[in-house]
Amino acid sequence: MTLLIIIIALALIFDYINGFHDAANSIATVVSTKVLTPFQAVLWAALFNSVAFWIFKDHAVANSISKTVYKDFITLPVIFSGLMAAIFWNLLTWWYGIPSSSSHTLIGGFAGAAIAHALMIKGIDYSWAKIVDSDTIIKTVLFIFLAPLIGIVISIFITVVTIMRNVWWRLAIITIATAGTVLMFDKFEDTKIKENVEKFYSIDKYKKEVSNIKEELVKKQGDTTLQSALNLNEEKLEKANVSYNQILPYLSDFDNSSANDIAAVAKESGWLKNVAVSKLKDEVRNANDFLVLEAKAPENKDAKAEYSIAKDKTEEYKAPLKLYLEGTITLDSALVVVNSIYPIADKNIDKVKLKITKFNIEKTFAGEIDKADNSIIVYGIIGAAILFMLVYLYVEKIKTPTAHTVAYMFKKLQLFSSAAFSIGHGGNDAQKVMGIIGAALIANGSMQDFSQLPSWVPVACYLAIGLGTMSGGWKIVKTMGSKITKVTPLEGVAAETAGAFTLFFTGQMGIPVSTTHTITGSIIGVGATKRLSAVRWGVTTNLLWAWVLTIPVSGVLAAITFYIVHYFMKK
Repeated sequence: MTLLIIIIALALIFDYINGFHDAANSIATVVSTKVLTPFQAVLWAALFNSVAFWIFKDHAVANSISKTVYKDFITLPVIFSGLMAAIFWNLLTWWYGIPSSSSHTLIGGFAGAAIAHALMIKGIDYSWAKIVDSDTIIKTVLFIFLAPLIGIVISIFITVVTIMRNVWWRLAIITIATAGTVLMFDKFEDTKIKENVEKFYSIDKYKKEVSNIKEELVKKQGDTTLQSALNLNEEKLEKANVSYNQILPYLSDFDNSSANDIAAVAKESGWLKNVAVSKLKDEVRNANDFLVLEAKAPENKDAKAEYSIAKDKTEEYKAPLKLYLEGTITLDSALVVVNSIYPIADKNIDKVKLKITKFNIEKTFAGEIDKADNSIIVYGIIGAAILFMLVYLYVEKIKTPTAHTVAYMFKKLQLFSSAAFSIGHGGNDAQKVMGIIGAALIANGSMQDFSQLPSWVPVACYLAIGLGTMSGGWKIVKTMGSKITKVTPLEGVAAETAGAFTLFFTGQMGIPVSTTHTITGSIIGVGATKRLSAVRWGVTTNLLWAWVLTIPVSGVLAAITFYIVHYFMKK
């Protein structure tokens, strides 16, 4: 428990450092264009870092981070080592004014420590693909290059549209671009709802189990135990798919309904009946320290033996719990049978009772659907487009446009664009630390899945990054705000809006990207619209090297830290 508390504290310290390390990303352009003073800018950015808490419901980025490493190799020393390496690299790059990625530092450290741990217990020839989630790592590495490229393209587009002389053409292009964006985000929402419901029914888990068992059967043909396990998991997968396919039409019509309505239909139709028993079984055994036992099993022989027994025996909890849910037996009768199958510790009796009495499958299911709702983001995009269009009409059609009124307009709009980027920064970067704390709580046995993340975690993470942003990071502000290219208010609006859109876009896809890379690409884009020579490519090349080196360097530092930690823990 002591190590868990230390890790949570370190994670929030990292979040704080991330805030002042990446404060420049949010405020560099707004400070360099003198729209706000440095002090005003950090307060402004910190405020909107925290506002992200009410906008991002799904925490998809946090979920991706927590699953970077497979559960078997996530231990508290691994997470501790990864955090220490990430904090060191962040402070080092901050000291030298290098805008490196806090996101990639964290991912590199987490993966590096896990690989060191796995190779130590499994041998040097153990496949890395079985240690880290290759999909998450590949996506993260790809977006080292794609995030700034997306930022460049969008910032060039915004700049070119903004300087068009014909305001009506400008408004038409903004309308078309907004409609396309809304449709794209609606597609994200639809996909995410279906993914969440698939996970709710454990379809992804059953598919993985079936695939793994089939691989084992290739090596051990005719193994009756494996064949029996395969049949069982295929049966579970088939039942889950039947329920999922029945509810699918209602999910596709989410925009005309609500999460509560869909959940009510699913319950009344009996599509939650089978999954309810399974979910309640998990709640009961987890309340009886099953997760703590699971967390100890990899490194403790006695715990491993007891975990093997508990895992099989507690599956039998389903029979009495099903009768309780159907109203056939009372709570006390259900507890008597549950206790006879696998004993509940005296200290856990009240916790188990509370879990059973508060269990509500309809509410839980509605929550899983509602997390994918991105209507706040969509309304924000529409509102932003309308705001820009009204401002353009007022300045250029209602008032007589002058150099002064146009410059003043863009200075005011930059307040809006920097706020939008700060929301994206808070939503993206605070989620990464949430993912690490979530992984620590899973490794400690405090929860089974990221969906069970306690509410205090996002609150603490958003608060920490907001406080960090208030501390500022002036060395990096100088690099971002003037060394890459000189930025005017118009270009500041274009860069920040492009950066904000990229962060919202990747956040909806659950891809952990770097806010540093994103805003750097956006600033390069607005510089390139003037002329390619307006960008100081020497500075940009140095930044690129820092980006490429961040993941491997953090990984190596974390691996070394892990071996040192392991050595002292053994002593």
